[in-house]
Amino acid sequence: MSSHKNLLSELQREQLVQSIKEAEKGTRGEIRIHIEDKCKGHPLHRAHEVFMKLKMQETKERTGVIIYLAAKDRKFAIYGDKGIDEQVHDNFWETIKENAIAMFKKDQYFEGLSMSVVEVSKILRSYFPATGDNPDELSNEISFGDEA
Repeated sequence: MSSHKNLLSELQREQLVQSIKEAEKGTRGEIRIHIEDKCKGHPLHRAHEVFMKLKMQETKERTGVIIYLAAKDRKFAIYGDKGIDEQVHDNFWETIKENAIAMFKKDQYFEGLSMSVVEVSKILRSYFPATGDNPDELSNEISFGDEA
């Protein structure tokens, strides 16, 4: 398997960023994707660590979500901030996570990440629909292992 740097083509990266922009239009939530090769420890803990390094906790309503993938280790997690956790039940992201992992096992990384963005946005729209003032508080760019 290739490294996280060439896991996605440039076109696929651009499409994912565009998908994030579209997903965020209908919600007060913020979505980021982070990809790296290896995950030391539990992927949810690493996702939280990256989340904090990217300052995703600085959204007004604490509604940031990070979609985390350690490609070579085949570890995946979705981490939502405090504002989301206060509204949803435990293991809330499990179905999305399981569906994405099934795609990753077939080396369908772009498809798994795209599906994750769409499904996370549906959840955010139901709990945190867009209001009149809906600023884009965080970058939509994909971050990589050496950036967080």
